[in-house]
Amino acid sequence: MRIGVIGGLDRNVASLQTLAETQGHEVGFHTGVMAGPASSSALRALVARSELVVIVTDINSHNAVRAARREARLRHRPLKIVRKLGATQFAALLRGVHDLLAAAPANDTSVVAA
Repeated sequence: MRIGVIGGLDRNVASLQTLAETQGHEVGFHTGVMAGPASSSALRALVARSELVVIVTDINSHNAVRAARREARLRHRPLKIVRKLGATQFAALLRGVHDLLAAAPANDTSVVAA
């Protein structure tokens, strides 16, 4: 499964990447910085190629959160909003990812609660 993570700490990227790969998932990251058109197009592209979008609100811009939610709704992507995302939280999310997606109907664009 492809998972897009928007926001969060840059120093967590390597550990989250390793966790995802060991469980057979692909993960892409966007810092949440929305300065310039290249950043917004990169965010849209990440959401477009993801099967699940995770938005970290603690380290993220309000504009990135809004843009990611809007893009996820437009593309009918399941969305998980979390305050923080470290290795422990991400491992738990990966363990429950299939249950998480099964709980949301395919055409439901609502946010999956954290």
